[in-house]
This record gives sequence, structure tokens and C-alpha cells, in this order.
Amino acid sequence: MLEWLTEDHLKYGLEQFRSLGPVPGIVVTFMKSFVPPLPTIVIVGVNAAVYGLWLGFLYSWLGLVTGCLTTFALVRKLSGHPLVERWAEKPKVKRGLQWVRRNAFGYVFILSLFPVGPFVVVNIAAAIARMRFASFAIAVAFGKAVMVFVVSYVGHDVQQYVREPIRLVYVVLLVAVSLYASKKLEARFSKPLAEKGSGRPYDMS
Repeated sequence: MLEWLTEDHLKYGLEQFRSLGPVPGIVVTFMKSFVPPLPTIVIVGVNAAVYGLWLGFLYSWLGLVTGCLTTFALVRKLSGHPLVERWAEKPKVKRGLQWVRRNAFGYVFILSLFPVGPFVVVNIAAAIARMRFASFAIAVAFGKAVMVFVVSYVGHDVQQYVREPIRLVYVVLLVAVSLYASKKLEARFSKPLAEKGSGRPYDMS
């Protein structure tokens, strides 16, 4: 199935189901959270090519964010299961989760910026580390928005970057501004927690 998922095949499939509106574009990106090998760059780029820059961006963003939130919610429901707890108590996993708890918002946001990476692992780690759902949702929504827009912008008309390479500078600037904004958001959402003096920065609420 993965070998079939080339740019041409995906574009043909989405064109065939255009009568269903945004559903195909959203579903194919939603599945990324459950089928990690799906090529994010290809899927998002094809959505932009088939639906247009802005609609393609919107459908890809909705699918990816919804998939991440669904995975996060499912893992949080299972976080009390003995198998999950035993896995979380392994020394290496425990050290990793402690780091995630201290840097949860930045961890999720920064990794959400990359079009390739262990998205499923990020969602699972954040859920087991008991990151708040609202903080996770904001980090994922903002990070994915930047990533999806960049990939959609490039995928919408790849030839424009061959003709005008200077356009890549705008893409780099957008990512840099987003990283700066993420630091401000992280400080904003961490401050109230720090003021409470809680030993557990993230809870299940």
C-alpha cells in the first residue's frame, strides 16, 4: 500500500473523490497519526495541488491535528493500564518522560514543525507524561499550522521555487518567527503552573 502512495497516485485518487468535498483530503492526513510510514510531505503537497493552497492547507491541518488529538486522548485513557505503567517505569523511558514533563509545550510544538518525524511517539509521550489536553492542543495546532502551510505553499507550485529560489527565504523566515512565538507561548502557559508551585506541572484535567 505504501509503495502505491506516490504523488501521482494520491493526486489521481483525490481527484476521483472530489465529489465528496473535503472528506478525502482530511481523512488521508488523519490516518497519518495511525499509520506512521505515510509520507506527510507528499500527502500535504498533493492536497494543496488538488484543492488549492488555502483549502488544501485547511484540510491537511484539520486531518493532522484531529489525528494527533485522537491519539493523545486514546493513550491518556489507557495510561493507567498495567502494561503502560510498566513500560513507563523503565529507566530510559522514565528519564525521557521527566524531560517531556519539564519541556512539554516546546517539545510538542517544535517536533510538530517538522514534516517528517515520530509523530505517533510524540503524541504517546505527551499523553503518558500527563500533559494537559489544552496545552497539547494549542502546541499541536500552532506547530502543525506552520508545517502544513510551508509544505502546502511549496507543494502548491513547486516550479515557482525553481524559477525564483529567493522565495525560500520567506519560508525560512516564517519558521524562525514561529520558533520565537513558540517561546513566548510556552512562557505564557508555563507561568501560571509555576506560580502554583505544583510538583506535577501537568495533570489529567
